[in-house]
Amino acid sequence: GRFTGSFAFSLLSHSGSLLLTVHFYTVSRAAPLIPSTALGTLLLILSSLLAYAGIRRSLRNASLFLSLCLTLSVFWCSYGVIFILGGQGVLNDTGDLRNALVPGLVTFTLALLIIAVVGFLHREVVLAMIASALSFASAHEIAMHYDTAFGSSAVACNYMIVSLVGGYFALGRFLYFLTKEKIILPGTDPSKKKTHEQIKSTSGSMNHFATTGLILNMLSASVFGCRLLGVTSKLFVGQVPWLWASGVYQIGICILSYRSMDTLMATFFGFTSILKFAGGYSLLYPIWQPEEPSFPMPFLVVFAILFAVLALFLTLKSLVDGLYLLFYVAYCIAVACCPKGFFEGGPQGMDVAIFVASAMMTLIYQCNTKENAMIPTGKGVVKALLSNTSFLKLREGAGLHAPYLGYSKYADAEVLGYACSVLASFAIMITGDPKAPLATVVVPWVVVAGGILKLLGGSVAFARGKTLESSAFIFYGIMWIIWGLTRYSGLYGTARSFHTAVGIIAFMLFNSFIVFCTLFLSITWFFYSLTFLLIAISFLLDAINALPTGYDIAAALIFGLVSFYCFLSALFSSIFEGSCLPMGKPIVQLSGVGGGMSKCLHLPARKASSVKRIADILKNGGTCGIPTDTVYVLVAACNRPDAVEKAHNSKRQAQERPMSLWISSLKQLEPAKHLFTPLLWDFMEAAWPSPISLVIPRGEWVDFLGMKDSAKYVGTPQSVAIRIPDCSVTTHLIDLVGPIVVTSANPTGEADTTHHNQVYAKLGDKVDAVLCDGPSPENIASTVVDCTKIDSGNIGFFRVGIIPKSQVKLIFSLLLFF
Repeated sequence: GRFTGSFAFSLLSHSGSLLLTVHFYTVSRAAPLIPSTALGTLLLILSSLLAYAGIRRSLRNASLFLSLCLTLSVFWCSYGVIFILGGQGVLNDTGDLRNALVPGLVTFTLALLIIAVVGFLHREVVLAMIASALSFASAHEIAMHYDTAFGSSAVACNYMIVSLVGGYFALGRFLYFLTKEKIILPGTDPSKKKTHEQIKSTSGSMNHFATTGLILNMLSASVFGCRLLGVTSKLFVGQVPWLWASGVYQIGICILSYRSMDTLMATFFGFTSILKFAGGYSLLYPIWQPEEPSFPMPFLVVFAILFAVLALFLTLKSLVDGLYLLFYVAYCIAVACCPKGFFEGGPQGMDVAIFVASAMMTLIYQCNTKENAMIPTGKGVVKALLSNTSFLKLREGAGLHAPYLGYSKYADAEVLGYACSVLASFAIMITGDPKAPLATVVVPWVVVAGGILKLLGGSVAFARGKTLESSAFIFYGIMWIIWGLTRYSGLYGTARSFHTAVGIIAFMLFNSFIVFCTLFLSITWFFYSLTFLLIAISFLLDAINALPTGYDIAAALIFGLVSFYCFLSALFSSIFEGSCLPMGKPIVQLSGVGGGMSKCLHLPARKASSVKRIADILKNGGTCGIPTDTVYVLVAACNRPDAVEKAHNSKRQAQERPMSLWISSLKQLEPAKHLFTPLLWDFMEAAWPSPISLVIPRGEWVDFLGMKDSAKYVGTPQSVAIRIPDCSVTTHLIDLVGPIVVTSANPTGEADTTHHNQVYAKLGDKVDAVLCDGPSPENIASTVVDCTKIDSGNIGFFRVGIIPKSQVKLIFSLLLFF
């Protein structure tokens, strides 16, 4: 929870700072009190817990807390790895520890100072004090590495401040809950902050993770920028922890940005994570080869184009974001123009520019987390210009990222998936030397872009209910990882094996199945999967040593161009309405597959407009699948006899499955109250709303519902089952439509329907629309109580469902007693 997250952060910051206090007070000894390996391991553990505490708290409006948590987490993660490397003797040369630590310390000195300043401006005093003390500790440590006269005591003192503040805050929260709010230390009362956050909370569209992503960009840029400015004397393996930790965290920020429904920034953070892993790989390269590696120019040119396209679309969000991405366009061009890539002055100069730009963006994002933005960013300027055009119409509304089959916690990641296919295909266009496969940097582009991020896109697609797309992305990601490591990292060698060819043939067979399935999806997906088959053929021909000259380049170019079209199409469709770059219709349409998608609406239950639209469909004589307090059901409006008959005929052996009647309030039966016995009426009032269906005697009260001739389909000639569901969505729908008739959303004899995806799959064209609310809250149907003899003081049970028999009898007994 919110208070638990604050307590955890205070305790963790106290623990980590106490460890570093002890370390810096004893670092001048011949043998420090805490060995470097042990200290690094403890910092790694604390960093993972800090990240968890920050992400848990991120569901609430706590942007500054989140930024501090994740920034401190990545700081201690990288810091801990460097301590472990030092403890294991990797950093033995003079100045190695300084060269390894200073780039990260420079970044976190500035980043934490920005968080501290914003914290004081926003009156987050405790967080600001912790951030400022950590910033001063990092600054003193930088000075200590360049001038021993500073000593380590100043660093230890700053960490002691953090430890004391964190300990005080943790103690205050502990006493607050232990004494049930009787003892409240000054500055630790969470109730005041809760009220303040409720008033000042921002809209759900705010991506609170973007600030941390920008700080990570500062971190990677600092490693190479410090070398250009002479702050460090060399680039070497000791700086890899900063780069790869920022890459790992950047992928996490990418995922969390999708969860924040920020597709464009999520894609951007995915792109920058590729550069971070590639930078770390380049610093590791001297372990295997003495000379510096070369970089593939076509890949970097295409990467610059992707950044430029993304920058263009990000201007729709704000002009500042679009301009910021232009630094990465220039960066990729600079790396492409330099054969030695990251090791030359041009790219390193761009790193310095990116560091400064990222720091400014961090300040802007952090200042603008509150409702009233302090710094203008040009937000909405381009949108206002496009609103006057008829050619391009922007997608808007709360359902912007809603999938076809209802609600999802993630935005669509297909844009990133297609972009990664573009990058991986152009990365393999460079024909390397089989005897020296590592001479050209290909592995990080293929493995990270084509593999890891493709798996990420597939996982998000699966979470959104896109089974085929997710299967394809995951399959292609696995293929890129396996073949990328095998062929481009030197594991393959010059020998060719029949076993490798058999494995690739198995992949091709599976991809052929995907190609067949895409016939029912869209034309673009068909060509996307078909052209990947060309890539697989290239791998197969290489495995049997029969690859024609230029075939692999041609195959990669074709797949890359198709992927680029898919990237543009997905990007356009996520921002604009209409079909500027259409994906195309299914090549083959069958009933219930592809062509049936347009016949049945799937609307998210979390939107009031969706419920109203379902109500309109029911009023016009349609039948709909809706969520309830138990399982999904098929419903029709009582005052539409044709719809009631349609719902009845949707079941096999329908006469054996009489439909029930649902209302939202007993007020709907008030006109016929005199037709019910007082005991029955009181029992209905006591039992509802709940998953309890009452079977009551049929009578003239049925005529008040307007079913006319269709009344024969509801209940039996002697009785009718009726209930008020304990589900706000369902009762609101009934308020709009009036009483409804209900039957199970599955063919007779099959299991209950427990997810909105199953409704159309089971009923097909018999249902006109589905109100989607994910998995059912329960997998058990309602309890059905026989009230036909209630006036004699007896009730029976036709079915015992979610409500146990004892609970129903207790309600009835209390009614009789009182």
